[in-house]
Amino acid sequence: MRGRIGLPRYTRRFGLVAALVGGVALAGWPMSVLANVAPPTLLTAGNYAAIAGTGITNSPGTGTVINGAAAVYPASASAVTGFPPGTYTSLDAASGSGSSAHALQAETDLTAAYTEAANATPFTNLTGTDLGGLTLGPGVYRFTSNAQLTGTLTLDGDGQTNPTFIFQMEAELTTASGASVVFINGANACALYWQVTSEATLGSTTSFQGNLMAQAGITMGSASSIGVGGGVDGGRALVSTVGLLSMDTANVIDEPTGGCVYAAATTTSSSTTILTSTPDTGALGGGLPLEVFALVLLSTGVLATSAGFRMRRNHS
Repeated sequence: MRGRIGLPRYTRRFGLVAALVGGVALAGWPMSVLANVAPPTLLTAGNYAAIAGTGITNSPGTGTVINGAAAVYPASASAVTGFPPGTYTSLDAASGSGSSAHALQAETDLTAAYTEAANATPFTNLTGTDLGGLTLGPGVYRFTSNAQLTGTLTLDGDGQTNPTFIFQMEAELTTASGASVVFINGANACALYWQVTSEATLGSTTSFQGNLMAQAGITMGSASSIGVGGGVDGGRALVSTVGLLSMDTANVIDEPTGGCVYAAATTTSSSTTILTSTPDTGALGGGLPLEVFALVLLSTGVLATSAGFRMRRNHS
């Protein structure tokens, strides 16, 4: 009687188990945006803290501060109202103290950056998900309908240099009163972009971050802010040629500080998935990330099982 030649029974069983466990592990691993996406280029639009097309209004306006330059095009300087009591560093607009040509160029560059952000891929579809309470890694996130931020959105940079975050909104973006955006692990305002097809409305006392680019307009509720906090924080209110920037009492816009130099990541992030609690690297003993372990386990299991069946067939 011919003896059975091939992988031992326990090896074949290991292969089946490994393939099963690896497959389950990968099935539970959201295939989110793992690519390191380059940020849109603002060019001259990055010289401004606030840009609008039909005007910038500040009513009633007490305590409102734009810590940077403002630009309006095609509207003229007369469409900028409520300054004072609000303040800005400088203004580029027709019939204003600055240059309307500069404002036109800023709007042109803003349109290009907006288009880049809208077309960025690959993306994770978050339609119907409230951004509040989430922790997101670098990547592109899309909403095909209205987007809502209630509570705190945490952006985890995973230790990268100026990691890119792009949020694509095909409708409106609305934040609740007291909502906030915060950064951890190297995330910062330099490469955070919000592309809003319709209007963005920030609820009162919202603490927002990043480059907010909206087609129809931006409305800031009382005491809401963009980019306030210092350090990694910063932001801009950027509205297209057909939109209005509407400000209220005690609004503050602070541009990102320092140089925003983009550098590609050298490793794949394990925290680019959506987390609803404290980020976990998922490392096993020896520091092997769970995702890598799952891939190795799945590959090993498939190879071991395949080899066992092949040897068993050839020698049966």
